[in-house]
Amino acid sequence: MRTLASVAVLLASLLVPAMAVEEAPVLAERVAAGKMPPQKERLPDEPRVTTVDEATQRTPGKPGGTIRMLMAEQNDLRMVTVYGYARLVGYDRSLELQPDILLSYENDRNRVFTLHLRPGHKWSDGSPFTAEDFRYQWEDVLVDKDMERGGLDPALYAGGEPPKFEVIDPLTVRYTWTAPNPLFLPALAGARPLDIYSASAYLKQFHAKYAEPKALEAAVAAEQVKNWQALQIRKGRSYRPENPDLPTLQPWVNLTRPPANRFVFERNPYYHKLDQNGVQLPYVDQLVINIAESSIIPAKTGSGESDLQERYLSFGDYTFLKEGEERNNYQVRLWTVGKGSAMAFFPNLNAADPGWRAVFRDARFRRALSMGIDRSQINQVLFSGMAQEGASTVLPGSPLYRDELGTAYATHDPDAANALLDEMGLKRGPDGKRRLPDGRPMDLIVESTGESSMEADVQELVASDWQKLGIKLLPRTSQRDIFRSRVAAGSTIMSVWAGVDNGAPTADFSPQEFVPTDPYQLQWPAWGNYMATNGKAGEKIDDPKVARLVELYQQWLAAEDDETKQAAWTEILDIHADQVYSIGIVTATLVPVVVSNKLKNVPEQGISSFDPYAYFGVYEMDAFWMDDAAAN
Repeated sequence: MRTLASVAVLLASLLVPAMAVEEAPVLAERVAAGKMPPQKERLPDEPRVTTVDEATQRTPGKPGGTIRMLMAEQNDLRMVTVYGYARLVGYDRSLELQPDILLSYENDRNRVFTLHLRPGHKWSDGSPFTAEDFRYQWEDVLVDKDMERGGLDPALYAGGEPPKFEVIDPLTVRYTWTAPNPLFLPALAGARPLDIYSASAYLKQFHAKYAEPKALEAAVAAEQVKNWQALQIRKGRSYRPENPDLPTLQPWVNLTRPPANRFVFERNPYYHKLDQNGVQLPYVDQLVINIAESSIIPAKTGSGESDLQERYLSFGDYTFLKEGEERNNYQVRLWTVGKGSAMAFFPNLNAADPGWRAVFRDARFRRALSMGIDRSQINQVLFSGMAQEGASTVLPGSPLYRDELGTAYATHDPDAANALLDEMGLKRGPDGKRRLPDGRPMDLIVESTGESSMEADVQELVASDWQKLGIKLLPRTSQRDIFRSRVAAGSTIMSVWAGVDNGAPTADFSPQEFVPTDPYQLQWPAWGNYMATNGKAGEKIDDPKVARLVELYQQWLAAEDDETKQAAWTEILDIHADQVYSIGIVTATLVPVVVSNKLKNVPEQGISSFDPYAYFGVYEMDAFWMDDAAAN
């Protein structure tokens, strides 16, 4: 069966107005001065048309204005790519895939993907966007042995093999696998997208295959990097847009060369989207990113220094931010956090400590810890009772959710918890503490990065609950890099982190977060490393339930129909609910989103998550606009 996603073609042909539309003022000046072609020559022959009207709870905007945002470090520039969310294919608000940068695509049984580009589509510097940009990225970056990239992204493998890549014509490319690859399209639509194209006309000057040797050598020296490969990677980094010279297809283009404390992004004059009235998006001329310490971002936001802010805010800031609404001309909205649990405890089933490893491998211990937590108290103290108490699983908004998943071993029942610990033979000593089988007291060290005050607050409350079980919780914090290294090495006994990133998946989303697939998964890093390296590192899985998770994941990867995917997801979630591999606290928590009263089309309610919502991305930030006449 072949499926053709060509809705964009029909919409473009029917909805693009024939009449000329006035240019955005900042671009009209350049057109008048002969520095830029008019809008008609900048747009693709068939641009993407998005409807902005009352039916979509939005109003058509006018070009102009600046959105100010606060970020904590230069690395946060990647959030502009996340928020802008121009993708080859992307999710709409219903999490349905649709062509975006692409004109259309064909998917033949998840094995053959044919991608059709928009005729006349151009990069932000006006150079053509064609199949050559895909060929260059594939042949000269991804599989070029000289690039020493360490292998392809997992989404480019199916059945252990990479795809066959073909250029069909200047506007058509094809990727073919012999086995199904359901990861491919979601990877293209991800908040951090799979890079299968790049600005080849610009980047060839930094590649030994194309560049003049002396010029390349001089560029390497000027950039102070090791070799031309490092230069190519630095110059071509599109996800974190630090290079102002790198052309982009995103709605805004970076103008500021780092290091800096203020970054300015300007509208892409060649952006491929229009509203239904023929006005080119994005509406907003500039994004200004001001860098500040993360600890003072809530205070700066409350004093009116940001027009759109979610990052570095937490529910604990809500009351303070509300107090500044009228004074500083903004609104505070509450969006639902899209993680499977606001905070979860992860017992390390691969812990290097043999005593703790044996205890954690027993599901009774994990269930006892979960039932020993008074989630109602945590909800009231930290979330004003506005969160939903339950296990770390998918959220009620997901079509995969069932009530029994959220309630499994998540009811506060210290008597049942103590009974399970007694059944395991974990006896109490004279001091009231339980003992490990080797006689050591159960001093349970829980590690974290210390980046969130919520982590400390949750641990303090849970420590009191677990003390009643005869278990002492001892918190330990370390820098993120050190924390991740300790996890991968098996040095952690237990850690605390947020629950699954995508708490609202459909069966089309990969269940890889629920399966050992990564060496940094907190509950089974050695098993994750084993699977990620095809058995070359880590530890072979010797737990039957976890091995079954891997089998189910393989079934999902090989699925050609929705029924198989649904069945795999159902059993995976059932196993997790029964085995309690992570101990969730509360779900459906809220995060404040501060929106200037001048900024229009930002949803009153939304889901705040990296994947798949890309925070503001799925809500089409390119259609947000500034009304300078708006006041309190």
